[in-house]
Amino acid sequence: MFILVSLAYFAFMIGFERHKLANGLKVIVHRDEGTPMVTTNILYDAGSRDEDPEATGFAHLFEHLMFEGTQDIPLFDVPVMMAGGENNAFTNNDLTNYYITLPANNLETAFWLESDRMRGLDLAEERLANQKSVVTEEFRQRYINQPYGDLLLLLRPLAYRVHPYRWPAIGMDISHIEKADSISARRFYDRFYTPSNAILSVAGNVDPDVVFRLAEKWFGAVPPGDRPERKLPVEPGQTERRELTVHRPVPAPHLIMAFHMGSRESRDFYILDLLTDILAGCDSARFPDILVRKKELFSEADIYLSGEADPGLVIFSGRLRDGIDVRKAEEAVRSEFERLTAERVTAAELDKARNRYESHRLMSYISASNKAFSLAYHEVLGDAEGINREHEQYMSVTAEEIASTAGFTFRSGNCSVIYYLPEKR
Repeated sequence: MFILVSLAYFAFMIGFERHKLANGLKVIVHRDEGTPMVTTNILYDAGSRDEDPEATGFAHLFEHLMFEGTQDIPLFDVPVMMAGGENNAFTNNDLTNYYITLPANNLETAFWLESDRMRGLDLAEERLANQKSVVTEEFRQRYINQPYGDLLLLLRPLAYRVHPYRWPAIGMDISHIEKADSISARRFYDRFYTPSNAILSVAGNVDPDVVFRLAEKWFGAVPPGDRPERKLPVEPGQTERRELTVHRPVPAPHLIMAFHMGSRESRDFYILDLLTDILAGCDSARFPDILVRKKELFSEADIYLSGEADPGLVIFSGRLRDGIDVRKAEEAVRSEFERLTAERVTAAELDKARNRYESHRLMSYISASNKAFSLAYHEVLGDAEGINREHEQYMSVTAEEIASTAGFTFRSGNCSVIYYLPEKR
């Protein structure tokens, strides 16, 4: 006899404690006695949206520069490896995040390293030149020399007119990084890499009181700096379809459709996140089943959320089969969007999407590093407790909400389209 049990039965809360230093550094600790490891995660509230439009790519450049070392610790990676750990970082439009995972008994090593580079990063011209070279080469390889690589460079300024999401995290133009010097780099570092603009989250087999003492010991003397005031231009509502056609040396046509949506904290996000899973979250979802296999219009079809903190995008991305007209393919996609309002998604589809969300959540929280980042991310959004409120947001989404939100979001006037076509021979 088989018994079906909803994954909701296994839902759990992430417990944590927090403390704030006098210099403004927020410290969050999640104790996980099921692992001998610990992750220290430090999130700086500085992403590409905080850059000067004439000097983009600095947030990503600093992701690289922070591993160049200081005068006291010239080789950042060596102490991490000697302590049995590993480290990495990433940048997006909203933030820059660094983390070190190592045995719990070597926790203090991570505090020593992170506090040192928070206040003493070496920004000598030679080190800056090294990382400028790395970043510009990455720009070329990922966005210029890669087939379909410039899609984001084309899509963002098409969809956004005033908000800084109009350029990707790597920057708007490669020349901006090429022109960077130690003065502009120091200005960015002093503005954003301060305790008052950072969140330190720790997850693993640690005592919260020990973590708080170490935070005071290693970060307490770092000058607080002035927390940057963020005044970003508000993107006006899009009312007319925008279309761009480009020809590139690629093997097959590609269709991109982007629709504006609400912010990361809006109800929109949870509704559309489940909806995109129903449409393309697995091989049996609607788009792979209908657009790829039944109608044979696309070789692959996906839809996903850009996921930014400010109002973002829902992006459809599809590679066409040989001989398929791109406008015919777009009509088929629009037909599926229209069906979302004419017919409610089924209870089975909605349950499947909820269960997939819960499964992914449970699997991701096996990792202490995932929990450390998620706590910091929710704190920068407004409250680390948001990590425990999301479950109810997803579970309460209804078929009626999906239909209503789909009808409003997937309007023709809210759409930016790119026809990315092979060069004409």
